[in-house]
Amino acid sequence: MTESMSSTCSSLSMADLSDPYPAEADCLPELALPALEEDERQRAAKVLEAGATSSGPSASLTEDAVKRLCLAAIDILSKEDNIVKIPAPVTIVGDIHGQFSDLLKIFDRMGQCPETNYLFLGDYVDRGSHSLETIQLLIALKIRFPSRVTLLRGNHESRQLSQVYGFYDEVMLKYGNANVWTYFTDMFDYLPIGCLLEGKIFCTHGGLSPMIDTLDEIRALDRVQEIPHDGPVCDLMWSDPVEANGWSSSIRGAGHMYGPDISDKFNYENGLHLLCRAHQLVMPGYEWMHDSKVVTLFSAPNYCGRNDNKGAVMAIDEHLSFNMHQFDGSEELLPETLERPRLEQLLACACH
Repeated sequence: MTESMSSTCSSLSMADLSDPYPAEADCLPELALPALEEDERQRAAKVLEAGATSSGPSASLTEDAVKRLCLAAIDILSKEDNIVKIPAPVTIVGDIHGQFSDLLKIFDRMGQCPETNYLFLGDYVDRGSHSLETIQLLIALKIRFPSRVTLLRGNHESRQLSQVYGFYDEVMLKYGNANVWTYFTDMFDYLPIGCLLEGKIFCTHGGLSPMIDTLDEIRALDRVQEIPHDGPVCDLMWSDPVEANGWSSSIRGAGHMYGPDISDKFNYENGLHLLCRAHQLVMPGYEWMHDSKVVTLFSAPNYCGRNDNKGAVMAIDEHLSFNMHQFDGSEELLPETLERPRLEQLLACACH
């Protein structure tokens, strides 16, 4: 077991972080999103392969390709439970926040799909300047390798936050309208809210809820909605561990703070060894808390270009032994890095 690094960053564990919950944005009309048959999914993959545009500073997909991408993803995600069961081995990745070059570094270091199984804990968009490339690639990989790539929802996979913290503005800059943002945010509603690894490690984006005692109660929730301002779904996305026992109000303005007695009770009653979550900036990229029964992963190094933190991912083998892999931030992507040949190479890997 890797030694806890909480003593080196305990004073920073609440510093994030993600800003307090903003006022609710006006919701856009919902799109009708019919399920796709297998041949439709294959056609969507072909559109992805041919759908990259070579104009402008970013090799984004066409609007039509993004729509098909999201429809194909919804078809897959809608069949997944609130808590997805996955086997080991797997590499677990925390917040990425649009830092596309650092996502590529993770794949280079830990292995490409499908040779390496991946579990992503959410917060793919906002803050960084390449949220579009990040979410496009991850969704394409999910479509191509649905049993090898697991994507959970983070608190930024929502209309309210992504309209304020960068994703919406990035879409408007690169497309000139909000259609692509709407396709993705409608798809976000279908992302699972938890994952159970070998029946012993529970993974979610934020943490626990005073309204939830068991995994079965999470399985019974209606997740296909915008993240509410309160309640159990909100708590799973927003809550944070602290060292004081019991429950307390969150300094974020959403979710709760939970102590070691809370996580110990939840793990014991559900037969768990570990709660794995993301959601907080921790300077070494990972932090153990609650007598090593809770671990936080943060995979966006040099967060927002000014924090000088490391990123980290956790690799778990078939025996549930784990290794933490830390890494520094990549250089900023140059425009030519994202032009058509590079994106086509990535999407070809995802779609064949």
